[in-house]
Amino acid sequence: MPPALAPAAAPAAPAAAPVPGRASAGYRAFSTSWFVLIHIVPFVALAWVGVSVAAVVLAFLMYVLRMLAVTTGYHRLFSHRSYETSRAYAFLVAAAACTAIQKGPLWWASVHRLHHKASDTPEDAHSPVQRGFWWAHMGWICSPAHSTTEWSRVQDWAKFPEIVWLDRWHFVPPILLGAVIFFGGGALAAAFPGLHTSGAQLLVWGMGVSTVVLYHGTWCVNSVLHVWGSKRFKTGDESRNNRFVAWITMGEGWHNNHHRYQASERQGFYPGEIDLGHVFLSMLAKLGIVRRLKVPPESVLEEGRRAL
Repeated sequence: MPPALAPAAAPAAPAAAPVPGRASAGYRAFSTSWFVLIHIVPFVALAWVGVSVAAVVLAFLMYVLRMLAVTTGYHRLFSHRSYETSRAYAFLVAAAACTAIQKGPLWWASVHRLHHKASDTPEDAHSPVQRGFWWAHMGWICSPAHSTTEWSRVQDWAKFPEIVWLDRWHFVPPILLGAVIFFGGGALAAAFPGLHTSGAQLLVWGMGVSTVVLYHGTWCVNSVLHVWGSKRFKTGDESRNNRFVAWITMGEGWHNNHHRYQASERQGFYPGEIDLGHVFLSMLAKLGIVRRLKVPPESVLEEGRRAL
């Protein structure tokens, strides 16, 4: 572990960490209610707040920035440790990913690590092979089976008290972002009335509509990429490469590549496999913010070339 990530004297994990699969029916009711409301309320509210160029631009920016935070933070850093960085940046990217409202970094990483360990087997939380496309896409979200963080899978990150805190209070960043958008939108409307916007309108588009689209973009990795696409590598599961999903998820569409060599920061292994997450991290590496981006070994690349 690099010195920048060396933990201070801190507890490894909360002593009373819940056991996966033991969540109450109350969790199912809460998660299902949230799932239904987030898909209905923003679109009903559109009739009230309307639309403007500013609102659409904000929704697009919130999608791109938060998707980048999820793929480069929750996935490539916290789930796979495919590059190194400082504790400060790790916390910042985790907080940014929290605004996507996909729970905390340790929960996200624990579920994802299980996916790789048990891909497309009965233990996989979201396999379309086992329980169908729609379960893998979104049904599993409303199940209590994987509602809590499995600390045994994320002991490497549970050493950091700030990350443990953020995992517990993951709802704080999106609330703060929503407040900034609402009050900032009100100030923007007052300063530039010609934009025909408001705080409520920017909140609905920036944190409502954008989040729903972001959800389904992320969930395509669990569903679409185990059903549709090409298989360059033999990985023992149904992971696929899909160019369309790669575009909408900032590079996560090269899923078969990823399942062949999970340690690689770069998901697109070959020319033409656009990976915007890798482009973003490469820029941060030039600035010295991240370092030691892991790459697939030549033996794996040659294996893929022979498969073409």
